[in-house]
Amino acid sequence: MKRIHLCPRPALRAALWAAALAALADLFMAPLVSASEPMDWHPRPAPLATRWASQVTPDNVLQEYPRPQMVRNDWMNLNGLWDYSITPDSQSTLPDFAGRIMVPFPVESSLSGVMKPFDEHSKLWYRRSFETPSSWRGRRVRLHFGAVDWRCHVWVNGCDMGWHQGGYDPFTMDITDALLWKGPEQVVVCVTDPTEGDQPRGKQSRKPEGIFYTASSGIWQTVWLEPVPLACIDSLHLIPDLDGQQLEACVNASRLSPGISVTLAALADNEQVGSVDGPAGTNLFLHLSRLQPWSPQHPFLYDLKVTLLDHGKPVDEVSGYFGMRKISLQRSEDDFMEVNLNNHPLFEVGVLDQGFWPEGIYTAPTDEALRSDLEFFKRAGFNLVRKHVKVEPDRWYYWCDRLGLLVWQDMPSGNNATPAGRLDFESELGRMVNGLGTHPSIIQWVLFNEGWGQYDTAELAAWVQQMDPSRLVDDASGWTDMHAGNVIDMHNYPGPNIPPVESGRAAVLGETGGLGLVVPGHVWAPSSSWGYVMMTSPADLATHYTESMREIWRLHNLRGLSAAIYTQATDVESECNGLMTYDRAVCKVDPSILAAANEGGALHPPQKIILADAIFGRSVWKYTMDKPTAGWYLPAFKDDSWMEGMSGFGSPGTPGIFINANWSTSDIWLRRNFNLSAADISTLKLQVFHDEDVEIYLDGHLALQEAGFITDYNLYDIPAEVKKLLHPGENTIAVHCHQTTGGQGVDVGLLVPAPEASQPAPH
Repeated sequence: MKRIHLCPRPALRAALWAAALAALADLFMAPLVSASEPMDWHPRPAPLATRWASQVTPDNVLQEYPRPQMVRNDWMNLNGLWDYSITPDSQSTLPDFAGRIMVPFPVESSLSGVMKPFDEHSKLWYRRSFETPSSWRGRRVRLHFGAVDWRCHVWVNGCDMGWHQGGYDPFTMDITDALLWKGPEQVVVCVTDPTEGDQPRGKQSRKPEGIFYTASSGIWQTVWLEPVPLACIDSLHLIPDLDGQQLEACVNASRLSPGISVTLAALADNEQVGSVDGPAGTNLFLHLSRLQPWSPQHPFLYDLKVTLLDHGKPVDEVSGYFGMRKISLQRSEDDFMEVNLNNHPLFEVGVLDQGFWPEGIYTAPTDEALRSDLEFFKRAGFNLVRKHVKVEPDRWYYWCDRLGLLVWQDMPSGNNATPAGRLDFESELGRMVNGLGTHPSIIQWVLFNEGWGQYDTAELAAWVQQMDPSRLVDDASGWTDMHAGNVIDMHNYPGPNIPPVESGRAAVLGETGGLGLVVPGHVWAPSSSWGYVMMTSPADLATHYTESMREIWRLHNLRGLSAAIYTQATDVESECNGLMTYDRAVCKVDPSILAAANEGGALHPPQKIILADAIFGRSVWKYTMDKPTAGWYLPAFKDDSWMEGMSGFGSPGTPGIFINANWSTSDIWLRRNFNLSAADISTLKLQVFHDEDVEIYLDGHLALQEAGFITDYNLYDIPAEVKKLLHPGENTIAVHCHQTTGGQGVDVGLLVPAPEASQPAPH
């Protein structure tokens, strides 16, 4: 299958667009609404808004430089009020512009000032004016769009600048030859967006409900102008080589000739620590005299200065940064495949972040709002964010780089049901990987989510790995694993659980949790709020979260789980399983409690395992689901006719237990022998999971009887009078568990706890 990295525009389609719209050119110079004229914009009322929404004004809309890794000082922000019109798709002439829209907020959003639905039968038109600074004369002027969803056509002063297709990637147009250089210049943009067509769209929907949310059509990231010299720096490709203590860099220039060269200089704390020069468009290796690896604990970033020279004369310069980090797989001492960061084992404790905002949908109201979410994740003890089926503006990744948050980057989902749809998917996938590849925070690309639009999985995973060998590839997060890529990824709600351990891929839990809590006064849709498992109070949520994280750490320490992603960061519209409310006004669990659970996963292994339960291994038991005869628990009882199975026993999906053998009847009886030394008897404990009632006999004597169910393995003391009857050598353990309703499971082990792990029995 042919793979297209940059999606050349199909000639026929381009010709049809040009023919249909060429007649508009003489109409594009209609009188403009200037920035000084009265403005009728105001936010539309929405069910919720964050505290940053009030900071958005026509003169204060996402004013930060939008490309932090390749900065030039001279630029012009075009965010703010534009004229707009929504017309039928059949509209073939420039419409009347009767309203104002705030760019870059989607037309469906509150902050756009429009908040109208948009469908495949409509066109969305934008228009605004600007004046080109006279100081830009002699340079080329580029018009940049951060992202426009989905297909757009652009004119400047009536001249056709071309079109772009794809809702998640930035694009640039050279508009120099269309400029008047005197008085107002005019830019017009026409957008179509089927939303639920075959193109990548993530979780956007025209009829939002459940796990699908309000669509984001039109311009939704910053629009800006930038003057550049004729020979200029187009892009940077940076790959850290931690082991070689060097940065592999390629500087792509607008012109390549024998006289075009580049110089790169790396700085640490304002001190130059390396430099290299050579031809543009080639791989150069910048050696560092001081190596400071980037990690969540120490997110050190080197400053980078890049200069383009024409026959030795500097003609262009950009500033940026890079981080030195290495992500890889390594086999652990316990023979599990684990993820390593900078050649050291890393357990990724992450949160699912969908990137929706109540007042801006896909667009955060301010840069501070973007940063605030990430700062909350850091305070809560997460070291990773899974950016779920959405691509963010460059500044979101900048803050991850700066603050020290690892990122799994999803490819936005699409139907991929037609050849054209698959071409769109692959084109945007290639542009996403190439466009975001310089951010040290991104450590893994996620190709498909839960089978949505999944096709040619192994081939596409190999293609992404070939494009970017410096990161891991997740072929399918949840559901339809095709044994490709670097990880095997399962989803388990409420969970947690672990996928089957493999020899060549790391086991990760791509989604778990989903614990819901409705906070009155901070709810988008009171009548339809939901979560995977609803909690009754913040304390209930905190308790369940802590228990879940304890189990996740145990899966990591004992079963080789390499990552776990909690669903989710914030509520999104009717879905109320966020750690914060949708308006970011309430943290449902104190960040210090979350941090203690996320970071305090130390597990003290027992001093000695006498009989392994499913946490520490797999012990073979004799068992029956038919009521046995009297004396079934005595050492002399004959169990030759009983079946054999590995612990634990239960029904799949029962929270808190590791299941190796199915048990679905009302009762189960278990027996087996175990060996003791004299020294073990005094400190021996039972480790038990039971759902529901359990009774346990040691050498024919009742050692434990517990009613009801628990959701974790607990340690239990053995009565002193029973311990006195145990003896060195072979002893017998017998178990009966009775179930009435719901999930069920039983698992029993015997161990000698380590001194620091000893605790009272939970009677």
